[in-house]
Amino acid sequence: MNLKKYQLWTLPVISGIMLSCGWLGGIFQLLIFFAFIPLLVLEDYYFQQIGKRSSFRIFFKSLLGFLIWNAISSYWIWNASESGAIMAIVFNSIFMATLFWIFHATKKKLGRRLGYIAFVAYWVGFEYLHLNWELSWTWLTLGNGLSENIRLIQWYEYTGTLGGSLWILVCNLMFFEIFRNLPFRNKKLRNVKITYAALALFLPIVISFIIYTIYKEKGKPVEVVVVQPNIDPYNDKFGGMPVELQLEKIIHLADSLCDENTDYVVAPETAIPLGIWEEDLQSHPDIISLKVFTYRHPRVKIVIGASTFKMFKGNEKLSPTAHLFSDSGEYYDSYNTALQIDTGKEIQIYHKSKLVLGVEKMPFLNSIDWLKDVSIELGGTSGSLGTQPEPGIFISGNREYKIAPVICYESIYGEYVTGYIQKGANLIFVITNDGWWGNTPGYTQHLSYSSLRAIETRRDIARSANTGISCFVNQLGEIQQPTKWWTPTAIKQKILTNNETTFYVRMGDYIGRIAGLLSVLIFLFFITMMFRKKKV
Repeated sequence: MNLKKYQLWTLPVISGIMLSCGWLGGIFQLLIFFAFIPLLVLEDYYFQQIGKRSSFRIFFKSLLGFLIWNAISSYWIWNASESGAIMAIVFNSIFMATLFWIFHATKKKLGRRLGYIAFVAYWVGFEYLHLNWELSWTWLTLGNGLSENIRLIQWYEYTGTLGGSLWILVCNLMFFEIFRNLPFRNKKLRNVKITYAALALFLPIVISFIIYTIYKEKGKPVEVVVVQPNIDPYNDKFGGMPVELQLEKIIHLADSLCDENTDYVVAPETAIPLGIWEEDLQSHPDIISLKVFTYRHPRVKIVIGASTFKMFKGNEKLSPTAHLFSDSGEYYDSYNTALQIDTGKEIQIYHKSKLVLGVEKMPFLNSIDWLKDVSIELGGTSGSLGTQPEPGIFISGNREYKIAPVICYESIYGEYVTGYIQKGANLIFVITNDGWWGNTPGYTQHLSYSSLRAIETRRDIARSANTGISCFVNQLGEIQQPTKWWTPTAIKQKILTNNETTFYVRMGDYIGRIAGLLSVLIFLFFITMMFRKKKV
């Protein structure tokens, strides 16, 4: 295949635009099944070239495509952090281009068949790594790109989103092979390849539609009120509006829908914004005002977000994120926290554990000592929040209700959310503040990821977003009663407490682990072949 010079730059641009369609929503998401084809055409052109320079050329041209994909899909980060947007877009694109470059080099050495197996294994293995390492930015996991087409992905309850990534990559390769061999000299071979490609695309869809048709939602009903206070995070939330007025707004909205049958009120992330010492929770005025609300509605449990601090006691081991408290010699941690408050004495606490890189945590604090000093200088609210080691659940109703309090960014981590379910959670409450991103695709993308978590776990979700979109999500991933953006409101619905576990909950990201192992084996074989040639 001969390509003109302008085509060598046009092809990655086309791929970048098509890949970004997975995050534009609706029917456009289906273009992701063909989005890698222009890049694969480009790679195959360089595959047929003689010489080492092709590897470097494919790196820079593919980098252009991945920059376009990342920029179109996540430019909205700029609204919250200019430097954060640049880092997320540039570094993620470099990771992807490096991966594509390694695939090209592997294919050059090991041939087409093993090369394309390597492409799938490398990419899915990279996505699994990206879900679990310190530089995690998993917004663009390929399987997320079908989040608004829930009727096509009901089988995520068996595979999680990495199963979707595998599906997308295999379809891209099969359609590319058909394109590469046009026109077919062997009609029988043409028909076989088209049949296999059609099966790869449509068989999972048929299975999904069958599941969607026959699945029956399970569990006992629980009445939940979700509050959306709509407090401007830039001008009001952290100092512009007194905290007591913010809580009054939340309580007023909850009061408008609560009755004797209401079991839960859900309020957004950092609804109590200015920080409470956990040692003083019971006596803090903000907590007391919420307690007074529960005395008026004794059946109600409030799940609400807060900023909290906790002092290290005596010889208690310090965490990597511990901060020195003035000149006292004492240390404390800052947390993004979820609280469950009711008429009882105990206030249940969960600390957010999947933190936003650069905003809530500094990477590699456990392994790079000087970063600990940097995190202390940053004062705790930027790059150094504390975490708890594993998911925690809120239990109430004579242990009948078990809530997974998922805070904001945590909702994009499928396997992490299964940790709540493994601890017995039969409902998921997502509390978030998406107002940082403004009226951009960011908050709608984040909303759609709740559908993925509902399908993977078969759990009903109540979602409280400070500025929207708040909603309920049923076990099929269907979004119900979505609120309007930037509107104070409250919604109420009965949702179901399912106690059954899906295959994905039990197995987690097994597809990612298999891909990671296969990637290592192929890469070691590739390195072995490289050294063997040099010795010869």
